[in-house]
Amino acid sequence: MARIYLDHAATTPLDNGILEKMLPYFTMEFGNADSPHATGRKAMNAVDFARDNVAELINAKPNEVFFTSGGTEADNWALQGGAYAAKEKGKTHIILSAIEHHAVLGAAEKLQREGFDVTYLPVNEGGRVELNSLKAALTEQTGLVAVMAANNETGVLQPIQELAEIAHSVGAVFFTDGVQAAPYMPIDVKAWGVDMLSMSSHKFYGPKGCGVLYIKNGVKVKGLIVGGEQERGLRGGTTNVPAVVGFSAAYRKATAEMAENNEKICAVRKAFLEGISALNGVQINGEGLPAVLNLRIKGVNNVDLVYKMDLEGVSIAAGSACASASIKPSHVLLAMGMSEEQAKECVRISFGKNNTEEEAYEAAKIFVSVVEKLRKN
Repeated sequence: MARIYLDHAATTPLDNGILEKMLPYFTMEFGNADSPHATGRKAMNAVDFARDNVAELINAKPNEVFFTSGGTEADNWALQGGAYAAKEKGKTHIILSAIEHHAVLGAAEKLQREGFDVTYLPVNEGGRVELNSLKAALTEQTGLVAVMAANNETGVLQPIQELAEIAHSVGAVFFTDGVQAAPYMPIDVKAWGVDMLSMSSHKFYGPKGCGVLYIKNGVKVKGLIVGGEQERGLRGGTTNVPAVVGFSAAYRKATAEMAENNEKICAVRKAFLEGISALNGVQINGEGLPAVLNLRIKGVNNVDLVYKMDLEGVSIAAGSACASASIKPSHVLLAMGMSEEQAKECVRISFGKNNTEEEAYEAAKIFVSVVEKLRKN
């Protein structure tokens, strides 16, 4: 039996059509985009086209789009660079949700060690930030607020537009991690009212190692990587032209196919849930993105379940890929009110555009069998 991959929230396979668009920039059009000669200019033209394309798709201006090495760098840049810029205005208070990606949480911990005051917003049992909790946390010292658009473990969506408006009421900059949201919902930075937004192409069938940070014109953000004048002097380093080309093409394709892919994914998700409906003690944790399904399987350890499913040819996850080496319970599920033992009974299943309903039923059949065996032991 062919392996069934149900971990698309961790990464997606590179689309063959996107690879074809990238290949020339590894070989024939190999120039450094910052070189002044014709070879370099051809590379820069490809980067400029990609920047214009991404800007159009998120309703931004081209000079507001900055390419990075991925979502983690973009998150770090937004949080640290935004905090350092706010400090120059005398604002050293940062607010973020308790369910942010580890890249954001790690950056916040670093800033806290440097003397910044950090407040973590709680979420309700459904995994959402309450608007009143942000209002209560704001002070005149608040310089930056960070709340992710869609959670990478549960898929739960946040009221970004409303949260941004509240943050702006005290003059704070608002950043949202849009990495998990980008493949499944249209992004409009103007309508959302965000000042910064991160994305990563390997979540929508593009290459690994390429991300974007949107920075609204007029918002001051300190650069973190020095040593070059790339990205308008804010992010040093030779531009990864093939990856930038891949990001742009993949995101264009993802937005064009979004409605069709979401419909297909919803059908696959429904098939999987139908296939495990006979199991008792199953709880869905949060609702939001169609692709992400977080389940608590009562009485079953998630590490054991992921391992046994893997042996049976099905790839699922116990939580975020960035924390998969950790045996600690999910900080997201703990924030939603679960105990450590309950959180250790939860797995993440994330569907992709290439999954079929037949695969879903087969994976569900294996899932039921594995769970029943683990419960007997």
